[in-house]
Amino acid sequence: MIIMSVDFGDSRTGIAVCGKSEMIASPVCVISEKDFNKCIEKTAVLAKEQRAEEIVVGYPKNMNGTIGVRAEKCRLFSEELSKLVDCPVKLWDERCTTVSAHNALNVTNTRGKKRKAVVDAVAAVIILESYLDYRRNTSAT
Repeated sequence: MIIMSVDFGDSRTGIAVCGKSEMIASPVCVISEKDFNKCIEKTAVLAKEQRAEEIVVGYPKNMNGTIGVRAEKCRLFSEELSKLVDCPVKLWDERCTTVSAHNALNVTNTRGKKRKAVVDAVAAVIILESYLDYRRNTSAT
């Protein structure tokens, strides 16, 4: 199944995708868009271009499991996105993915403007890898 992941942000939104084999998550792009509705529209267009059969939106719960303002905004994003696409849209716990993305970029010594341009796509890859691991290790696919 082709699965697309979204790391929604107020200014930049990372997109990643995996192929039908569900083996490798790859970054697609970063949408630079501050307008909430336009970002949803651009994400829907990408989902169609990528032929996504499922979309996973990062859901940044607080470390204690509660739902904060950021998670609520991501929930609303996923609900609005689901109205524009012909595939299921799911929320996926993404606690610490941006930290993990920064750590991965530290390893490759990616700094400055280049880092800022890719960190959200890397976070989307981490979200998708986590979701793919879950699918592989459970029967809930």
